[in-house]
Amino acid sequence: MSPDQAYANRTDLTALSEAVENIKSEIGKIIIGQTGMVDMLIAALLANGHVLIEGVPGVAKTMTAKLLARTVSVGFSRIQFTPDLLPSDVLGTAIFDPKSLAFTFRRGPIFGNLVLVDEINRAPAKTQAALFEVMEERQVTVDGTTYPMQQPFMVLATQNPVEHEGTYRLPEAQLDRFLFKILVDYPTIDEEVQILSGFHARQGMNNVASLTPLLSGSTVQQLQVVVQSLHVEEKILRYMAQITTNTRNNPALYLGASPRASLALLTGSKAFAALRGRDFVTPEDVQAVAYPVLRHRIQLSPEREMEGSTPDQVIKSLIEKVEVPR
Repeated sequence: MSPDQAYANRTDLTALSEAVENIKSEIGKIIIGQTGMVDMLIAALLANGHVLIEGVPGVAKTMTAKLLARTVSVGFSRIQFTPDLLPSDVLGTAIFDPKSLAFTFRRGPIFGNLVLVDEINRAPAKTQAALFEVMEERQVTVDGTTYPMQQPFMVLATQNPVEHEGTYRLPEAQLDRFLFKILVDYPTIDEEVQILSGFHARQGMNNVASLTPLLSGSTVQQLQVVVQSLHVEEKILRYMAQITTNTRNNPALYLGASPRASLALLTGSKAFAALRGRDFVTPEDVQAVAYPVLRHRIQLSPEREMEGSTPDQVIKSLIEKVEVPR
């Protein structure tokens, strides 16, 4: 009996696969192409992780994030990051009530289930730091009082490339809190023709409200539990650890990946395996998620930056040098 057959019936993925296909179908009513971005967004939702989406303006980063949120029947909020945004504008603040002669906490827009942070790198470090606690611990502490977030909780952040004017490079501590960093490229010419045709047929309307909510918050949590229960062999765990460890002694890198990256490889690989209809993780799953997991957690050496190398090129080289378990 092959490994695939041995593991085939360990976990019932019928409901999960059906939910994934329905979400893709709903998003596909408006978004043409960008299948890689959509897959990774769904994988991050199933893995209970945050996502950073980077691309030039106009490639549907914000729209796709809004559409994903629309397919899940939970609380949604959007925060537009700007240079003058304060931490209290994100987290909330204490307001004095003259009737009770006491301060009451007014919650900020971060208190949602799916939170879209648009153009996250437009705000300076002071405001970025406001997200550290809530992204890692799923709670907010204001004036000594801790407020837990309602589950599921996911931050979908978009950013323009750091070379754009008026942007700030995100702190490494914050980047490390994102499960995936998704790079969004321009569509192909055929996809762009389809975009124009669809936009023309809708007479210029992108009616996000027309999408049907497919999953409740409790259903999302149930699917997340299913994903966490997927089978991972010991040799696959070692394979993940070897990839992450090799980033720390690579001459092409100034900064390697932290142990949190290994955990992200594990959770991301499980979610990606579930997307592919399997309840066990293969080396191919690890390789597929290695790029979005690692590209924002490593820093190139100055020499490699001057040569014009990219993090993805280094990750590809790393993967090729690690023996694939069989």
